[in-house]
Amino acid sequence: MIRRGLGILWIAVKEEPKIFAISAVGSALFAGMTIAQAYVFGHITSTVIAPSIQRGDATTATLVSAVLLVMGVATLKVVGILARRLGAGVMQYRLQATYRQRVTRRYLELPLEWHQQHPTGELLSNANSDVEATWYPIAPFPFAVGVVFMLVTTLTLLFFTDPVLALVGSVIFPSIAVLTVVYSSRMSPLMTRAQQLRGEVSTVAHESFDGALVVKTLGREGFETERFTAISRELRDTLVQVGRVRGLFDPLMEALPAVGVLLVLVVGSSRVGSGHLDSGTLVRVAYLFTLLAFPVRAIGWVLNELPRSVVGYDRVQRVITAVGAQTHGTTTPSADAPITLGVTQVGFAYGEDEVLADVTFDVAPGRTVAVVGPTGSGKSTLATLLVRLVDPRTGTVLYDGTDVREFAPGTLAGVAALAPQTTFLFDDTVRGNVTLGAEIGDEQVWAALRVAQADGFVAALPKGLDTVVGERGTTLSGGQRQRLALARAVARRPRLLVLDDATSSVDPSVEQRILAGLRGSSTASTVVVVAYRQATIALADEVVFVDGGQVVDRGTHDELLVRCAGYRDLVTAYARAEVEHAAEHAGDEMESA
Repeated sequence: MIRRGLGILWIAVKEEPKIFAISAVGSALFAGMTIAQAYVFGHITSTVIAPSIQRGDATTATLVSAVLLVMGVATLKVVGILARRLGAGVMQYRLQATYRQRVTRRYLELPLEWHQQHPTGELLSNANSDVEATWYPIAPFPFAVGVVFMLVTTLTLLFFTDPVLALVGSVIFPSIAVLTVVYSSRMSPLMTRAQQLRGEVSTVAHESFDGALVVKTLGREGFETERFTAISRELRDTLVQVGRVRGLFDPLMEALPAVGVLLVLVVGSSRVGSGHLDSGTLVRVAYLFTLLAFPVRAIGWVLNELPRSVVGYDRVQRVITAVGAQTHGTTTPSADAPITLGVTQVGFAYGEDEVLADVTFDVAPGRTVAVVGPTGSGKSTLATLLVRLVDPRTGTVLYDGTDVREFAPGTLAGVAALAPQTTFLFDDTVRGNVTLGAEIGDEQVWAALRVAQADGFVAALPKGLDTVVGERGTTLSGGQRQRLALARAVARRPRLLVLDDATSSVDPSVEQRILAGLRGSSTASTVVVVAYRQATIALADEVVFVDGGQVVDRGTHDELLVRCAGYRDLVTAYARAEVEHAAEHAGDEMESA
């Protein structure tokens, strides 16, 4: 643990060498001036205090020189403290900022599949508390480096001054070494568990907040409270154990130097009495041993935080070194015409569960294709593959004949857009939710809202485009949220627009107007829509019927109704349910009459 912790500190030095050098020099200056104080006090004792006691007075010159010596050393100590603390603070916070950026950058590089395997709370913990824990020892580290110089210098001076007293006082160091080893072995598993529990607490809290509607409507507040309480108490108990270990370690580390000083004073007093030492030398030696408390405390502080640092670093590195990041090329996709979409022998699996196998179809530029299939047939997975949220395990997705993996980073989002099945709105204005910070003028925003059949209700809002919709769009209905999310995708004028059941919460008549608006829009796009309503599917130029992760048939809606029994049963099920519901309602009214 100590070896790995020191390795992490060395990484910090290599990351910020200049700032560390400033802080370490400041710490060394402080250490040097602290040692110099011992000689100043010894000198003052021999030349001022002892003669004044013997003669009953002191000269002005000796008093002035004593004051100037003390003030000069104190001033240099202050300079050292400022350099040490400012350097350590800047170094620590720069490293935390750097690694938070690396973690979040890696999150952006890793595919959606990786994120689906890791809870949101754990990801938040990696970027926050784990990074903070990794670099927490940086605060005392430059101080510890500087006082190592103090420790070595002090011991050397002690042995030159009086080897006997130096040997007597040095008996504390084997005890410190043993104490450090025992502490590390006890603290490491506790800190590992504590950091893991921090992530779990964050996960449970995030799930409870995210699922507030479900929790409240089902009356599960008590259950969620107990779930959060249980994991919080486990974290509390683990941290209490950490505190107990530290509570035993810290006083012992503080006491050992004091024990050494007491031994030096006891033995030194007898040596003064026997004439082997004078009083000034004893004061100097005793003061030098009191100085050992500084480096021991500083080193103990660093050792105290090393287990937590190692655990945090391991958790951060699991993100930074995670495999599966998407690779990119240098090609730029065309942005001035609808895309010719090609899907060739695409296969995909979540772990061992195969979702798609050998899926092949193509979409001509400017055409609208409906992807239809039963629940669990792989439609949503196919939608994420088309806009490269994930990469296929086998096969290729082509834009105008080019594999999407060959496009330069960030360029694909400029030509393809996905309106997902699950709508997410930010706690922002209508304009902010449509543009998401992009430079899109209000005229273009209103055009997108008209295509999404959202311009009417937006115009009726109190502040129009400037109306804040609340967290996750809580002030809007489900259909209104879906239409805003669709306008967000349309506003970017994509050359490929993928709708993953993105209009399921709106009325069928509104859905048909939306698709008709997409076809008649001035922005030419190739459209792939995952749909299940027969009236909506009928608006598509072609239908791709997917079942069991494979393309079973493709053709126009009328053609598939005739020749594909599975397709006919699926798409007419909704219409039959609507008819049956209407008939039952009419029957109930007749009985009542």
